Amino acid sequence: MSSLAWIDFDEAERQRAQRIMALFQERETRDELGLGGIRDSIADHLFPGTSTIQTRLRYMLFIPWLFQMLEGSSAGADQLAREARALENRLANALKASGESNGIIGRDAGADLQRLPSSVYWAGLGTWGIRLFPGSTDNLFSSMRHLQRARPRVRESEDSASEAQALQIWTPTLPRRPTDLLDLTQFKLSLDEAQFIIDRLIAHQPHSLLAFLARSGSRQAECDNIWEHPHLADFPDDARTLVSHGAIFSSVMHGASLLYNLLLSRLRDRAEWIEKYEMRFAEWQSSLDMAAIRAWSLDAFWAAIVHPAHSIRPAAKRFVTEWLGLLTAGSVLDGALTPAARLVQDRERHLKTNQSRFANRAVRDRWTGASGVEPLTFRWAQAKSHLRDLASAE
Repeated sequence: MSSLAWIDFDEAERQRAQRIMALFQERETRDELGLGGIRDSIADHLFPGTSTIQTRLRYMLFIPWLFQMLEGSSAGADQLAREARALENRLANALKASGESNGIIGRDAGADLQRLPSSVYWAGLGTWGIRLFPGSTDNLFSSMRHLQRARPRVRESEDSASEAQALQIWTPTLPRRPTDLLDLTQFKLSLDEAQFIIDRLIAHQPHSLLAFLARSGSRQAECDNIWEHPHLADFPDDARTLVSHGAIFSSVMHGASLLYNLLLSRLRDRAEWIEKYEMRFAEWQSSLDMAAIRAWSLDAFWAAIVHPAHSIRPAAKRFVTEWLGLLTAGSVLDGALTPAARLVQDRERHLKTNQSRFANRAVRDRWTGASGVEPLTFRWAQAKSHLRDLASAE
């Protein structure tokens, strides 16, 4: 059985490991060819604090409000965790009671919910500067009594401002909690709540495309990809450049994912899968803008996507470079023995070793016919939903 562990040297490393484990549970993070670091670097530049399992924006306020209700409790960490879970379940019921149906986390699972809203939004709350406490929810529950005992002494400190900030869990500008939060609650933001979120983004992620779109008049755009945005020409230069890089990377590497699925479909000898992926692979090839791809600079791409939270392994860079080389040379064909097919198979075998679907028939036989078959969109769907919630505030 595989496992992931880390030595708890400091909180930053702990949070990074937790973030990696959380990514495994996200639907769009299936990363059969090891492109996740590249994908997430681009997404975190453009839309920091988002994740593919976020639903509605007001959870960025719901979670602090619920956790504020625990402050003052003398319960231990385990009891606080149980109380927090109960509050999050009550929130789901309050949303259902008010008629909400789209985006309720735990709507169907109820008390059996495995992934609580707090775990879905916790990292984003820190990224946007709404959460000031640096640790995980478990850290917070363990520290709650200490924080409460220390607060009365802040006024006696010589450096009361810095000490007060160190003891704060949430930003002091957090909007006031509604009195009916656990009775009848909706996802619609008030104008003050929307402005609070915009202010947090501008203060803590000022160079992100998300902050630019949040504060501009072009929040809503019904496009499937960020590079199709009707106001793309108005984006800041750095963001527009990164969006352009993302568009080409998504287009280029989509073919590798389709070929991966086609090769496995042939090994499984599933005629309907084979026909589907042969058609999609041919459509991908015909849709390519080869002039733009040949003019694309990988060196500029690697420089543009550098992000402190992500490391891109040399093997991933080699795979992208070799795939691009085959594509520009006209050598990306769908045959099982082509250089492109060997490149895809070797990459997956290297990543999965004895769990490779190409090497392990038992693993291959459990494959359900689709792995990472959609083009990369870098969390635009979640960002678009959040921007829509901002635009509909009243």
